[in-house]
Amino acid sequence: MTAPLFHDVPRFPRGFRCASRNVGLKPSAKDLTIFVSEVDAAAAAVFTRNHFPGAPIILGRETIRGGRLKAIVANSKVSNVATGDRGVTNARRMATAAAMELDTTAERVLVSSTGVIGVQLPVEKIEHGIVGMAAELQADPLVGAEGIMTTDTHPKALSASVGDATITWVAKGSGMIEPTMATMLSYIFTDAALDAATLDRLLRQAVSGSYNMLSVDTDTSTSDTCAILANGLAGAVDEAEFARVLAAGCVRMTEILARDGEGAEHLLRVTVRGALNEHEARRIAKSVLNSPLVKTMVHGADPNVGRLLMAVGKCFECTIRPASTDAWINGTQVVRGGERLEFEDAVVRNTLKAEVVDLEIALGVGEARATAYGCDLTKGYVDENASYYSS
Repeated sequence: MTAPLFHDVPRFPRGFRCASRNVGLKPSAKDLTIFVSEVDAAAAAVFTRNHFPGAPIILGRETIRGGRLKAIVANSKVSNVATGDRGVTNARRMATAAAMELDTTAERVLVSSTGVIGVQLPVEKIEHGIVGMAAELQADPLVGAEGIMTTDTHPKALSASVGDATITWVAKGSGMIEPTMATMLSYIFTDAALDAATLDRLLRQAVSGSYNMLSVDTDTSTSDTCAILANGLAGAVDEAEFARVLAAGCVRMTEILARDGEGAEHLLRVTVRGALNEHEARRIAKSVLNSPLVKTMVHGADPNVGRLLMAVGKCFECTIRPASTDAWINGTQVVRGGERLEFEDAVVRNTLKAEVVDLEIALGVGEARATAYGCDLTKGYVDENASYYSS
């Protein structure tokens, strides 16, 4: 089966457009985005499982029950988390302002906010700033991606074709990332004709092997949202092919997000195979990926294979047999049967300097496999987060 062909330049499906502008939440950078379908779209979404969800999550869970959306409105800089009833009221005001600008109802608008936690949303700035944005709607998804960036170093969007339809992914995320549902903010748009129940099922399947296997720093955000909208303007598509491309695009976006982790210099992929079951494969892959010692090993190009074995071995609840455990670093086998192999240190050090580092663990106790996605740990991560609230 051939891999999906992603477009050289990301583009929206039929009927979708976006706009972004600065409304005063940030000093000058864009801080508010709207995404709009020209017709109501079937929709599904998954949200963070953090016990302190932001006001937009509380409202979003209510909104998505209707299974139809016309638009998404999202702001950066202030996450509207830990803001109580006032925060929910402000999220509703944000939806209403977008609905008035876009000639729809608030029940058809999904709200997202990302940024600093514990600060009340300056909703008046949003209400004032959104006026006139409908006249600025355009077809470049990267424009919308700009308005939702926080510590991201670049806007993130990609698209691919499925028959006569298009799928477009727009996302932000750089830190506080280890979702148990989706990732930071990720919006998926398609002109394929699919109902809300089908979208929900396909989205959860795609998220399971992609966004839910992403971790920058083991921290699950209070604002994580992943939504998909299908306006049907391209007609019906083959569901199996749509699911395949949807999943592949979510993996591609996961890698983009991981590579842009705060301070990151390497994309890190950890594949575990031969596990007893999928749950254990996922658990062990995340254990290796999330280990600060493994992350710093990659950052320093230091082939300390003991750190790999440590991160596997501390999964006490998993079925692990040292005598059948092998490991590789970028294709070079460094462990066989639980023992460190002799290898050319300089060769492995050099391969660890590659932008993409693949670590593979073979457990030899079953048939299950999983891949986790993340990045190295650098001084840049510490610098970024040591003063995030004050910046």
